[in-house]
Amino acid sequence: MKIISWNVNGIRACLKKGFEEFVSHHSPDIMCIQETKADQSQVDLDIKPYKMFWNSAERKGYSGTLIISKKKIQEVKYGIGIEKHDNEGRVITIDLGNIFVVNVYVPNSGSDRKEPLKRLDYRTQEWDVDFLKYLKSLANKKPVIACGDFNVAHQEIDIANPTSNRGNSGFTDEERESFSNFLSEGFVDVFREKNSSSKPYTWWSYMSSAYNNNTGWRIDYFLASRSILPLIHSEEVLISPPDDLGERKSDHSPIKIEVDI
Repeated sequence: MKIISWNVNGIRACLKKGFEEFVSHHSPDIMCIQETKADQSQVDLDIKPYKMFWNSAERKGYSGTLIISKKKIQEVKYGIGIEKHDNEGRVITIDLGNIFVVNVYVPNSGSDRKEPLKRLDYRTQEWDVDFLKYLKSLANKKPVIACGDFNVAHQEIDIANPTSNRGNSGFTDEERESFSNFLSEGFVDVFREKNSSSKPYTWWSYMSSAYNNNTGWRIDYFLASRSILPLIHSEEVLISPPDDLGERKSDHSPIKIEVDI
């Protein structure tokens, strides 16, 4: 089973840059999409034989997640059951019978220049705490694969310029420690478990030629219950510089795993 995760930074814009062609070429069984910035009524998207499951934010043009699937799904859940989190459309969970797949777009701790780190406390003390509890409640029933944009570079190896970025949104001590809590509670960072020393990135700023220079961050992840790690093939970044310097479909690259389930 092939699963792809991708923050598209606006599904409508990505559609104009070849999103459907990407799906056709890679033919994932399940694709988890973050930051759709739209609801289904605003998007002309119908890719056979995929079924679509949308979770859009109440705020227009903001956040949002989408799963498209060729696999038979037993049950779909939107959100984690906590209203203060769920109005931003950040989580979709599908039950495939033998595993749960969770699509997540974790809140950014803040990018407002006037109020940097405005949402840091919310992110680390509320969202991460409640989302981890949610994943653990699922894992008590069956193995979990959670994928998406976690908006944090966990270790120094996961960011091109760790020294100059220390303390910035996505690389604060608080966010990194909070991410570590997921790993101490039975979940594994699939890529880092299988690739201890390599440095692929998944996000690049649109500023300062970051993509061309490959000064990026690894902030998109597959987390999985440790029990199914042996069934997961190595995680792969599907579009990454300097090999692919064509038109960028998003500021993030898609990531992929294959699972023997």
